[in-house]
Amino acid sequence: MPRTIISLLDAEKAWLDAEAKRRGQSMTSLVSEAVAEYRVRQQRKLAMGLEQCLAETSGLWQRGDGLFWQEGLRREWASTVDADADERS
Repeated sequence: MPRTIISLLDAEKAWLDAEAKRRGQSMTSLVSEAVAEYRVRQQRKLAMGLEQCLAETSGLWQRGDGLFWQEGLRREWASTVDADADERS
């Protein structure tokens, strides 16, 4: 297993030493465990499926009927495109 050197603030190092002692494991194994857990969380975020994404974002829109909002934006865009075309003629 490769070794690496990390820099920590004094308070972080003290907490890490105390936590390792409390758990009865080495600081190295605690850091390795934390990195492994962080890696798993990040990989899960990247691999989030459509269903999970929909479940986590459900209810975020708070401005009423979303379709009505979209149609209003499309009308704005269409009128802008029409105005640009008229200017070029």
